[in-house]
Amino acid sequence: MSSDNAKKIPPLFAVPEREPAEESAAPPRQRRKRGEEQEVPPACSLCFGTGYEVIPGKGARRCECRTEGTRNKLLDGARIPRRYDPCSLQNYYPAQGNGSQLKAFNYAFRLVREYPSVDRGLLLIGPVGVGKTHLSVAIIRGLMEKGVPCMFSEFGSLLKKIQDSYNPISQNSEMRVLAPVYQAEVLVLDELGASKPTDWVRDTMMQIIGNRYNDKKLTIFTTNYLDARRAPTDETLEDRVGVRLRSRLYEMCKTVQIDGDDYRRRFDAPQI
Repeated sequence: MSSDNAKKIPPLFAVPEREPAEESAAPPRQRRKRGEEQEVPPACSLCFGTGYEVIPGKGARRCECRTEGTRNKLLDGARIPRRYDPCSLQNYYPAQGNGSQLKAFNYAFRLVREYPSVDRGLLLIGPVGVGKTHLSVAIIRGLMEKGVPCMFSEFGSLLKKIQDSYNPISQNSEMRVLAPVYQAEVLVLDELGASKPTDWVRDTMMQIIGNRYNDKKLTIFTTNYLDARRAPTDETLEDRVGVRLRSRLYEMCKTVQIDGDDYRRRFDAPQI
């Protein structure tokens, strides 16, 4: 091929991801319904199976058929409980005049915006019903939009799965239960300290959190236990998790205390 002809071939450039207006104009892709016999899926009408969509006169970009599949895979792997499916930063509304909730939202927003240039996670502490779990789920949803693998785990349920793995007839082993928790790039551990602090519980907490501490893995924690007693009979977070673990949490996370009323009480509000 002569150099003159080669010059006539336009180069390909990376094109930004699909804009909302292009989303509505894109032809729908065929999907196999549950229960149908598995067949060789038809090639995508946009990229014809290559994974890249060519934009005339502009270049190429990763096809939506691949990005959507990645997004769905991340959501499946995150194990977010169905109750918290709607939670996002966009629908977290701090109560009017509640500076602690606004401050917590700002920390969550900043973590998502600045990741991966983030050294510490968040420890969201406060009474029930102030939005701690909502914010923690919103954080990993925001990170997954950036392609970051994340995982949600309620601490009491995780401990129960570990205990169940000791049963001789169990199909799981302790390592099989813990491997995803250790490996998750970003992990939410919800309800830290909720389980009765027996020696086994504390040892297991230290094992799990110590592993992520040593590997410098970003972790978001929520807990109902504060660092200071508000009444003589109150237990602190240190009482529930122990001195060694609380010390590691200081280094792993920025502690953010959220105050306010239990938002769930609105369901019992009188109808007007």
